[in-house]
Amino acid sequence: MDRRRFLTAAGTAASGLFVTWHAQAVEWLNLGRQPLDTRGLRTDSARVFDLSVASGDPSATGVILWTHLSPDAVRPGEPLFVQVALDAGFQTLLLQARIEPHEITPERDHTIKIDLDGHLPETLSGGPYHYRFIYDGTVSRTGRCRTLPQASNALRRLKFGLLTCQDYTNGYYAALRHLAQDDSIDYVLHLGDFIYETAGDPRFQSLPFADRTMVLPSGGTVAFDVADYRFIYRRYRSDPNLQAAMERHTFICVPDDHETANDSYWDAARDTLGAPDHPYTTDPQYGNSPALLRQLKLDSQRAWSEYVPARVRFNAQATHPHDALSVYRRFQFGGFLDLFMIDNRTYRSAHACGEGDVFQRYVPLGCTRYNGPMQTMLGARQRDWLIEGLTQSRASWKLLGNQTFFGRLAVTFLGAQIAPLNIDAWDGFTAERRALTAALREAKVKDFVVVTGDLHTYMSSHIKHDYANLNPLDLGNYVGAEFMTPSVTSSNLGEMLAAKLDPTQRQILMQGLAAPAVRVNNPHVQFFDSDRQGYSTLELTDSHAEWVAYAVNKNNPDPATARRCIARQRKSRYLPWIVSHSTQGY
Repeated sequence: MDRRRFLTAAGTAASGLFVTWHAQAVEWLNLGRQPLDTRGLRTDSARVFDLSVASGDPSATGVILWTHLSPDAVRPGEPLFVQVALDAGFQTLLLQARIEPHEITPERDHTIKIDLDGHLPETLSGGPYHYRFIYDGTVSRTGRCRTLPQASNALRRLKFGLLTCQDYTNGYYAALRHLAQDDSIDYVLHLGDFIYETAGDPRFQSLPFADRTMVLPSGGTVAFDVADYRFIYRRYRSDPNLQAAMERHTFICVPDDHETANDSYWDAARDTLGAPDHPYTTDPQYGNSPALLRQLKLDSQRAWSEYVPARVRFNAQATHPHDALSVYRRFQFGGFLDLFMIDNRTYRSAHACGEGDVFQRYVPLGCTRYNGPMQTMLGARQRDWLIEGLTQSRASWKLLGNQTFFGRLAVTFLGAQIAPLNIDAWDGFTAERRALTAALREAKVKDFVVVTGDLHTYMSSHIKHDYANLNPLDLGNYVGAEFMTPSVTSSNLGEMLAAKLDPTQRQILMQGLAAPAVRVNNPHVQFFDSDRQGYSTLELTDSHAEWVAYAVNKNNPDPATARRCIARQRKSRYLPWIVSHSTQGY
C-alpha cells in the first residue's frame, strides 16, 4: 500500500481530536499540518526512558503503548510525543500524538499509558507496527507492536509466548532474551507473578544472586504499601532482558497472587483481602487489620495498572478493591480464536481447609470442604461472563489464560482421589470447575485449551469432566487440553518444599511429585517436569495446537545462555488426546 492509502486507512489518526484515557489527555496530531521535527534527536534513551517501552492489550485498531520517564529527566512544561510507523525507520508514519506536560506526574509514578484504539488501520491485519517516544529532544528505543487481526482475515496460525513467575531476586532472565529474539511469536501471554511482593523471603527466595537483591523503601522483606510495589516494578522493569522482550512483543497480562501477597484471596466474612502469610495478617502489631489489608490490595492494584501495559482503568477514588480495578477481559482474533484472560485472586473464596501450609492449603488429608458448592474461584459475575463467552463463541479455538492449575492433581487410588495436592489451585474449587466443564459439554464446545502458570512446572494434561472416569475411549469425558508454562526464575517445587517443610515431610511430598508418581496418580497428565525453569510457546493452527517447552538456566547471567527444548506436545482439533513428539534435533 502507498502512503496515501495508509493515511486513508488510519482515518482518525489525522483528525486532531482530543481524547482522554486513563486520565491522560492525548492530542492526535495531523500528520500533514503538524509535522514533528525529529532531526538531531539524542539517542541516550536510558537517561530519559529509564525503563524503556512496552505494548499490550491489542484491539482491532489499536494497542496500549507504555513508557516511564526518569524523574531526573522531567522538565516542567515539556510535552511527550509518540510516533507509530509501518517501518522501523519511521519513514511511513501512521500517527503522531502529543501528551500534555501535566500528565507526566508522580501521581502515576511517571508512567505513561496511551490507548491507540481506533487510531490504527484495521486493514493492515495486525501489523507489526513500530513505535517510539520523544521527550525533550531525546528518542526512546523503538518498540514493535501488533493489533488484533482483522475479523474478516482468514487466519491459519497464531503463536503465543507463555510466561509466568519471574522472581527477579531468584535468577537471571536469559529465557526472556530468547523469547525476545523469536520473531515467530505473535503475542506474549503473561499468566501472573510478573513481580514478587517479597525481597528476601526464605520461603521463596534463597538469594544466591547478590547483584539482584533489593531493599524496599519500607525496609522490610515484603511490600507494605504502594511505594514498595512501585519500587519492585521499577527494579524488575530495569532488567535489559525483560525490556527486550517487552520492546519486541505485545503482552497480554493478568496478575496472580504475588502481585499482592502469597496465596491471596477475598475474605468475604470481613470484606477484605485475605493474605495468610503477610505480616498484616501474621504480625500481632498489625492486628490482622481489615483496613490495612484492604489498602494493601488497593496499592497493589494501583501499581499493577501503572506498570503493566493493559487496557484497564484504575479508579483512584475507590475505597474497595472490587470497585477499583477489573482485569478479566476478552480478546477476539477474528473467527480463529477467542482468548479469555481471567482473574483467579480478587473474588475467590478462602482456602476451604484452613490457611496453614501442609494438610491445609496443601495435601489436606481428612478435609473435603473444597468440594463445597459455595467455594468460588471466580465470583458469580466473572463466572457467568466466562461461561457465556465460552459457550456462545463461534471461534475455531477457545483459549483460557488462567493462573492456577485447572485440572486435578491429587494422590489417588484406582482413580479415586485420596487428597488433592494443592487447594490453592482449582482443586480447591471443584464444584465450580465441574460447573464450567459441564457447561462446556452441554454446549458441545470444541477446541478448548487452557494455558496456566503458578506451579513452577512444565505440564501438559487432558481436561476431563470426571477425573475418576479412567476409560480413555469415553470421548465425551474429554473437555479440552491444558498446558502449564514453568517459572522463568522462581524456585521449583523441590526448592520451595525444602524451604517450607521438615525433612520427613519434604521426602514424602517429593516422592509424590516425581513425574512417574504424578502420572500414575493422575493419568490425564501427559508430561510433568518440575526440575527446571524457562518458558514455553503455544502455536494454534487450523488443524492442531502445539505446545513447546524450553528450559533455560536461570543461574547464568549471560543473556546468550543456551535454551533446550525438553518437550513438544500436540493436540489435534479432531481427536481429544494430547500426543508427545520427539524433541531430538529440534
